[in-house]
Amino acid sequence: MKAAKWYAKKDIRVENVPEPAAPKAGEVKIKVAWFGICGSDLHEYLAGPIFIPTENHPLTGAKAPLILGHEFTGTVVAVGAGVNNVKVGDLVAPDACQHCGECLPCRMGNYNVCEKLAFTGLMADGAFAEYVNVPAELCYVLPPNFDPQAGAVIEPLATGFKAVRLAGSLMGATVVVFGAGTIGLGTLMCVKASGAAQIIVVEMSAARKKLAKECGADIILDPKECDVVAEVKRLSPEGTGADVSFECIGNKFTGPQAIDVLHNCGKAVIVGIFEEPSSFNFFSLSATDKVVIGTLAYTIDDFAGVAKLLASGKIKAEPMITGKISLDDIVDKGFEELVNNKDAHIKIIVSPT
Repeated sequence: MKAAKWYAKKDIRVENVPEPAAPKAGEVKIKVAWFGICGSDLHEYLAGPIFIPTENHPLTGAKAPLILGHEFTGTVVAVGAGVNNVKVGDLVAPDACQHCGECLPCRMGNYNVCEKLAFTGLMADGAFAEYVNVPAELCYVLPPNFDPQAGAVIEPLATGFKAVRLAGSLMGATVVVFGAGTIGLGTLMCVKASGAAQIIVVEMSAARKKLAKECGADIILDPKECDVVAEVKRLSPEGTGADVSFECIGNKFTGPQAIDVLHNCGKAVIVGIFEEPSSFNFFSLSATDKVVIGTLAYTIDDFAGVAKLLASGKIKAEPMITGKISLDDIVDKGFEELVNNKDAHIKIIVSPT
């Protein structure tokens, strides 16, 4: 079968590889329908290895070179022994968080931060291929007639869904979302569905500002044109700041800003992946009762929540899909396109055939 395999920075090759063997006990084999190129895949392309192990991973034993891909939908074509939650023929959207099931976070139900966490497509062969094997317990079965292209963006939407879930009730709240990329837009739509009264998005790209408006933003602030912290406070009902903020960029400057835009007792949820340290005075927490929450990925329950919101029309996949290509074109029309025309794209999805 064809697959896109990561060998090194700027070295992803589409080549013929052996089809995955019959699934082991507890696994399923999936014929991939559509997959998306994630920001983490792009990080691996430009600067990897970041997540990809160069030594055998403690959970999966995988190491580079390996097949990328963790945002996808597909049809189950074979099941291993002991699998009873999915069956052959099911259309599924798999959760990428392969986990040990034994460590403290796993026992607490927070397997997304397993001590041996292994993302499909980063620490195990993934879905940039015609077929992939994954643990059956991570497969969310989609309803009949669910659009498989929309299913391919459930994974990134689930990251935003979980961030909003951790924030608690947003009914009537003033909320700030930093960034209108894939995760930012997903978070924005989930905030809108949660009943926030005023949603302010901080973004510089003209194309992404337009998408943010389409996805439910009430106000867009451009840091090149205003003092974001002062403007959020001016716009808030009490004049003292927002109730909740979501940092979806992973930038050393917007990280502290996500806290500064809050009123005392407000809550910041840190969603972005930071590439470098950020300077921060913790007195701004101890003096204000502000709360900061970190969040990584999701659990299968968040997939269920996103699928229901998509089915109801309260969130939409279409604004996020800005390109559709085939596997043969994944480097030139996928990775290079995302690098050279970053502002024009949110999510490029790929057909493996």
